[in-house]
Amino acid sequence: LRTAAILTLLGLFYVVPWIEWSGRQAVLFDLPARRFYIFGLTFFPQDFFFLTWLLIIAALSLFFFTAVAGRLWCGFACPQTVWTEVFVWMERLTEGNRSQRMKLDKAPWSLHKLGRKSAKQVLWVSFAMFTGFTFVGFFSPIRELVTSVFALALGPWETFWILFYGFATYGNAGYLREQVCKYMCPYARFQSAMFDKQTLIISYDIA
Repeated sequence: LRTAAILTLLGLFYVVPWIEWSGRQAVLFDLPARRFYIFGLTFFPQDFFFLTWLLIIAALSLFFFTAVAGRLWCGFACPQTVWTEVFVWMERLTEGNRSQRMKLDKAPWSLHKLGRKSAKQVLWVSFAMFTGFTFVGFFSPIRELVTSVFALALGPWETFWILFYGFATYGNAGYLREQVCKYMCPYARFQSAMFDKQTLIISYDIA
C-alpha cells in the first residue's frame, strides 16, 4: 500500500504539468497573469476564499484520519516520507542494504567505493533537480521551461526556484530524513493529542 501510494503521488506530481487541456497546460498557476488554471476551471486572486475552504477541509480531514487510523498521513502521503523513500531506494540500489552500506562506509577509499558513492550522488542530484524543475513547471509553462533550460535562457527567478527546491529535496530526503519529522514538522508536535484508546498506532511490545 505504501509503494502504491508513493507511485501514485509521484506520478501525479511529475505527470500533471505535462497534461494539456483545451490548448493550454491543464494545471498552471500563472502568477504574472494572476490566473490559476486547474483543468477546466480558471481562478483569480479574488477567488482565494476557495483556497481557504480547501485548507480548512484538508486540516479537518487530517485530524479525522489521524484520530481514526493514526499516522496515516506521515506513513503514506507526507511529501517528506514520499521523497525520502525514493532516495532510500536509490541508496539501496547503488550501495546495497544497511549492513552493506555500513561496511562500505568503514572500508578504505577505492575505485569500487568511489564508484558506488558517486553513482548515488548522481542519482540523488539528478532526481532532486528534476523535482525542482517540475515544481517550477506548475508556475511557468513546462514546455517553454524545457526550451529555456536547453537554450540556457532561464530567467533568474526560475533558476533560483529550481535550485532552491532541488537543494531542499536533496537535503531533506537525502540527509535529514526523519530529523525533519522530529524537529521541523509542526504536525508532529500536536499529533499525539489526537490519539485515543481506539486509534491504530505502531508500538513496541516490551515483553
